[in-house]
Amino acid sequence: MTDTNSGWDGRGARGGTEGARVRAQEAISGPGVSGPGSTASGISGPAARGPRTARSRRVNAVPIVSIVALAALATACEPGTATGAQDAPPPVRATQAAAPTASPSPTASATDDANPPSPTTPPPSPKASTAAPARTAPAPSTTPAPRVLMRTGSQSDQVRELQARLRQIGHFGRNPTGYYGSVTADSVRSFQAKRRLTVTGSADEVTWKRLLAMTRVPTAAELHPPTERPVATPDERCLKGRVLCISKKSRTLAWMIDGKVVSAMDVRFGSEYTPTREGVFEVFWKSRDHVSTLYDTPMPYALFFSGGQAVHYSADFAANGYGGASHGCVNVRDKKKVAALFDQVKNGDKVVVSW
Repeated sequence: MTDTNSGWDGRGARGGTEGARVRAQEAISGPGVSGPGSTASGISGPAARGPRTARSRRVNAVPIVSIVALAALATACEPGTATGAQDAPPPVRATQAAAPTASPSPTASATDDANPPSPTTPPPSPKASTAAPARTAPAPSTTPAPRVLMRTGSQSDQVRELQARLRQIGHFGRNPTGYYGSVTADSVRSFQAKRRLTVTGSADEVTWKRLLAMTRVPTAAELHPPTERPVATPDERCLKGRVLCISKKSRTLAWMIDGKVVSAMDVRFGSEYTPTREGVFEVFWKSRDHVSTLYDTPMPYALFFSGGQAVHYSADFAANGYGGASHGCVNVRDKKKVAALFDQVKNGDKVVVSW
């Protein structure tokens, strides 16, 4: 009698459920695993070559659903790489970018870029790097510096001409004094910078020649104006008689006789702690070579009008201009003018100091 549940027919052929199970196992492990000792088919020992009992067949039977799921996993869903696949080169994808070409050497010339070497030509050997040449200090100039003709502190007629010529072309905004102070030095720097000369503030030969070429010979009025600053309108008290008319507003002194200006000069006054007194006074003492006993300073050509306050020449005013102040006196910086004034003024002449 043939057992229809065993999966075996009378001739030992596989069929039915058992055949499906075995085929599934073969799909997993491939052919050639039904030999003795094979574990892939679930059959071991002599039972693999002959009929088995129904009990053993029932014990070894595997549910069909499990077998089908196992076969599906073995054939399609298992992640990873198939056996032996790592030895084969991966297929070239159609979208894979072409291998980048070697970029030309940074030292290659345009000719080398236009005519690359043939494939059979061996690549050129890299050039040996060479050290950068050492920098050498520039050789010192052998041209001598131009000779300086005038500088800060100089006092001469040439300085007066320099100032007058600078004023002609707008680089000196005051009347010439003949003294080379900070204002003159700044004016020379301005001139040198605009003409692209070496900016030093001193009048050298190059600067002087360039200035002469750009200006004309100054007139007597340009060289010796009455004062550096414009003379103020005279106070009404100055219009009669002989008067030293002094204005703090314009910082000028005008020597006037009956309303006419005889001479004028720049002056400066005392500081806020030692102010020059204002009002109407008169000259009571003249001292040509006076020296202050209080401050031990020279006061040449002094014309005293109020206590210790006097009109006199000041070397400090001539050198430093309005950067300083007196101790209450009226300082004059033009020595020639104040010397002439000293000779003309008499004791008893009126002095008016006003704003």
